[in-house]
Amino acid sequence: MARRTKDDADATRHRLLDAAERVFHDKGVARASLSEIAQAAGATRGAIYWHFKDKVDLFNAMMDRVTLPLELACNAGEAACATAPLQRLRALVDHLLGSIESDEHTRRVFEIAMYRVEYVSELSSVRERHRDSQARFHALLARDLEAAAREAAVSLPLDVPAAATGLWALFDGLLQTWILNGAPFALRATGRQVVDVYLRGLGFRW
Repeated sequence: MARRTKDDADATRHRLLDAAERVFHDKGVARASLSEIAQAAGATRGAIYWHFKDKVDLFNAMMDRVTLPLELACNAGEAACATAPLQRLRALVDHLLGSIESDEHTRRVFEIAMYRVEYVSELSSVRERHRDSQARFHALLARDLEAAAREAAVSLPLDVPAAATGLWALFDGLLQTWILNGAPFALRATGRQVVDVYLRGLGFRW
C-alpha cells in the first residue's frame, strides 16, 4: 500500500509538471495561475502545494527535468574530444539543431525559458543558467575552431573569439527565426548548410 501511495504521488507530480509546461507555454509564466495548472493536470491546488512550495518552485522543477539545447551541445562536445575538431564542430550543429527540431518537449521548455519568462527576482536563476551554458558553448566553439585551424594550417581571417561569436550568432539566429515563425524551414538541414558556408568562408575545406 505504501508503495502504491508513493507511485500515485509521483504520477501526480509528473502530471503537474506536464501541465505547468503546457500552461506556461500558452500563457507565459507571469500570467499562468496555479489554479489553471491544477485544472490542466486534473488535480487540486492542494496537490500543487503538497509537491511544490509555490509557482517559482514548480517552474524550477519543470526546468530541472530537461537539459536545454546548449547544455546538450556542450555535454556532447566535451565528451567528443577524440574526434577531429572540424568534424566535431560540424557534428555539434547536427546535435544541437536536431534536438530542437525532433523533441517537442525540449523545444517547448526552451521556448518558455527564452520567451515566456521574466528574468526577475526568484526567476533570475534561469538567466544565470542561460549565461553559463552560453559561455560554455562559446568556449567550446572557440576551442574547436582554434584546433581545426591549427590542424588544417588555416589562417583565420579574424581572431578566434570573434569567429566563435559569429558561429554562435548563426545558431542563435536560426533558432529564434525557426521558433518565432512556427518552424517555417527544416532547421537541421538548413543549419548544416549555413554553418558549412560560414566555415568555408573562414577558410576550411573538407
